[in-house]
Amino acid sequence: MAVPLTIILEHGAFADGSSWNGVIADLRAGGYPVIAAANPLRGPASDAAALRTVLDHVEGPKIVVGHSYGGNVISQAATNDPEVKALVYVAAFLPAPGESALELTNKYPGSTLPGTLDPVTYQQADGSTATDLYIQQDKFHHQFAADVPARQAALMAAGQRPIAQAALEEKATSAAWKTKPGWDIVTTEDLNIPVAVQRFMAKRAHAHTTEVAASHSVAVSHPHLVADVIERAARATVR
Repeated sequence: MAVPLTIILEHGAFADGSSWNGVIADLRAGGYPVIAAANPLRGPASDAAALRTVLDHVEGPKIVVGHSYGGNVISQAATNDPEVKALVYVAAFLPAPGESALELTNKYPGSTLPGTLDPVTYQQADGSTATDLYIQQDKFHHQFAADVPARQAALMAAGQRPIAQAALEEKATSAAWKTKPGWDIVTTEDLNIPVAVQRFMAKRAHAHTTEVAASHSVAVSHPHLVADVIERAARATVR
């Protein structure tokens, strides 16, 4: 009996696994096993290592999906993994080796994220300092989830997970999209990753691209569309 295909979802910065809830409901209704992995948001290399433990634990073929900074993570985690049959990027980064999320964000104008950030600096166990980045709660709705109902966006703002500032500056070391088929959802109303950057990355990766007039939180505001693209990738790559 064939092992079923599993969908692995990787959230990005300022979010958590619950951001996939609507997508998970649709995928499960379609008969797919789904796991929303916890992304530590510490850096692409260490976060990819954490995701690989999930990939290695799940038997059989997989589709791996990344939102936002989660795109960096899946691009590294899925490299040289023959069980990962396709990659789906959702308003996400598709870095080439040597590129960082910050570098790509600044490649074209349009991101208003820097002016909304709330940095928190803390001392690490070795005595050095590090900085975590949050989005200011009163700016979260407009910046991150403008097409999500205000009450829901307020809950998302309160529960957001911070990303290490260093994670956005760390350069990618591999790019699974170079060898695996990819699908990409480009969000044209995105204030985090400019649409011109998203289009550039999608074109470079030769991804099957769907554009939608949505905010960065497209998995929350358009879960049916996101689930549909994931299911298309599944049908196209696993016979």
